[in-house]
Amino acid sequence: MNIILISNNSAKAKTLTLTSKHLTLVVSGFFFASMLMAMVLNYISLRYADKIDSPTVRSLVLSAQEEEHQKTQSYLRDSLNAMAIKMGQMQAQLLRLDSVGMRLAELAGMKPQEYLFNQNPGQGGTLSTQQLQDISFIEFNSQIQELARTLDDRTDKLDALDSLLMQDRLRKKFLPSAMPVEGKAYSSGFGLRIDPFSGKRHFHEGIDFIMPAGSPVLAAAGGVVVYSDYHPEYGNMIDVDHGNDFVSRYAHASKRLVKVGQVVVRGQKIAEVGSTGRSTGPHLHFEVRHRGSPQNPSRFLKMPG
Repeated sequence: MNIILISNNSAKAKTLTLTSKHLTLVVSGFFFASMLMAMVLNYISLRYADKIDSPTVRSLVLSAQEEEHQKTQSYLRDSLNAMAIKMGQMQAQLLRLDSVGMRLAELAGMKPQEYLFNQNPGQGGTLSTQQLQDISFIEFNSQIQELARTLDDRTDKLDALDSLLMQDRLRKKFLPSAMPVEGKAYSSGFGLRIDPFSGKRHFHEGIDFIMPAGSPVLAAAGGVVVYSDYHPEYGNMIDVDHGNDFVSRYAHASKRLVKVGQVVVRGQKIAEVGSTGRSTGPHLHFEVRHRGSPQNPSRFLKMPG
C-alpha cells in the first residue's frame, strides 16, 4: 500500500509504502491497547467498588429488594389468611363433633365422665434432640389439609351413626312400652285362660291390671286417638295409634278423657280405671295390636323407652 504525503513546506510529494506486515502490527497494537484499557477499568471498578457512591444505583437496588419483599409478604399474608379460615372451619367442626359425641354417648347409656369430649386428650413421651426437626410452611399446610379431610370423613360417619341411633330411639319412644297404670300387679295375663263368665277356655288378647276405681290410665306411648267410645264388651274404650301399624287399647274405663283425633304424649292421663262393659270388677284391660293382630303387651312393657 502506497501513501502519498503532500506538504505546503515542500514542493515535492513524499511517498510511504505500507506492507502487510506494517498493517498487522498496527491492528495488533490497537487490539492489545483496548484489552489493556478494559483490564485497567475492570481492576479499578473492583478495587474501589465499595468507595463508589452512586445514589441512582443504590436506589435501583433498594427498589428491587423492596418489591421482592412486598411480594413475599403478600404471599405469606394470603397463605396465612387462607390457613386461618381453614382453622376456623376445623374448630367449628370439632365443636360439632363434640356435640355429636356427647349425644351418642348419652344414647348409648355411657357415663359422661367416661368420654370427656370438651377436654384435650393427654399426651406424653420421651424427648430426643436428634429426632427434633423443624416443619416447613409447605408441610404444615399439607398437614392442615389432610386433617381437614379426616375431619370431614369422621363428621359424615358420626352424623350417619347419630341419625340411626336417633331413629331407633324415636321408634322405641312411639312403641307402647310405658306402664299404662302406676301399679304393676295384674290379674290375668296374655293367652289362653278360663273365661270368668262362661267358665270355658278362651284366648285373652291383653293383660288385666288390678287397680282401684278412678285410678289414672296413662298412654303407653305418644300417638293419635283413633277410638274413644263405649263398646258393648270393652265398655269405655280408647284406642291410640302409634304409627308403624301399632295400636294400644285401654278398656273398661269409668271415664274417658280424650277424643278421637286428639294427639297424646307418653305418660299422659287419658282415662280413669273402672268396671264398664264385660267386667267383674275395677281393672284396666290393656292390649297391644300390630296390624290388627293382638301381641303380648309384656314384651313391649319390658322394652326400654
